[in-house]
Amino acid sequence: MTELHDLADLTTESVIQLYHTYLDSLRGTREEQRELRQRGMLAQLDDIEAELLYLQLRQRRPERVVEIGALHGWSTTWILRALRDNGAGQLLTIDLRDTATVTVPRELRHRWSFRQGDVRTMGGDWVPRTDHLLIDAKHSRRFARWYLAEVLPDLADGTRVSVHDVYRFRRPLPRSEGAELLAWLRRRRLRHFTASRAAAPGVRERIAQFRHKRGLVDPVHSGTRDPMVFFRTGGMPATADLAR
Repeated sequence: MTELHDLADLTTESVIQLYHTYLDSLRGTREEQRELRQRGMLAQLDDIEAELLYLQLRQRRPERVVEIGALHGWSTTWILRALRDNGAGQLLTIDLRDTATVTVPRELRHRWSFRQGDVRTMGGDWVPRTDHLLIDAKHSRRFARWYLAEVLPDLADGTRVSVHDVYRFRRPLPRSEGAELLAWLRRRRLRHFTASRAAAPGVRERIAQFRHKRGLVDPVHSGTRDPMVFFRTGGMPATADLAR
C-alpha cells in the first residue's frame, strides 16, 4: 500500500506554487511573527506547517475560520495575518484558557472573536458556517472521537481542516488522537497532506530546499517536526491503492 501525503488540491508542487505566489507577504508575516517570538510569545506550530496554514488561507480566502485551541496565540496570529493580508474573513477562537486575549496584538483583533470554555459543551452554531477549521487542543483519543463524531460530519463538503500534532513519529501512537483521525480518514477514503519530517521526509525536504533558495533560512521558531495534517471534508476520495 502506497504512502499518501497529498490532498486532492494540495500537493508538494501546489504548495511550492503557493510559496511563489505569496512569497512577499509571507516574508513580511514571518518577520512580524519573529518579533512576537522575540517579545516572548511561545510558539506551538513549527515554521513550515505555520506557513502552509497561512498560504492555504491566502489562497482559499475563507470568510470564517475557527480555531479550537490557541494557548498563547501563536497560530491565532498566523491566521489573523492571513486574513488581514486577504482583506477579508473572520476568526473565531475557542479555548479553555484566555491567555491569547492578552498576547494577540491589538491591531489584529478587529477580525477576531474569542470564546472561553470547553468546546464540547458549547453550542455548535459555528460548525456549519466554518470554511477552515484548525484543531490544536486536547490531544487525546477521547477528544478526537468527540470532534470526529460531533463536528466534522456537520461541516460542509469541501471544508478545509488542519489538525496539529498527528505525525510526531512516522505513524501516530496507538490509541492516540492521530490514530483515531487517520482511521476516520481511511474509512472515508479521504486524502490528507503533511510535511512532517517523520512521516513525509521527502515532501518536507523539497519544501525546505525551495524555502532555502528563496532566502527563508533563519527559523522563526526552532521546531522542525511539522506534524500537522491538512485535508478537506468530502471532495475527491483517494483510490483504494493509495488510501492510507
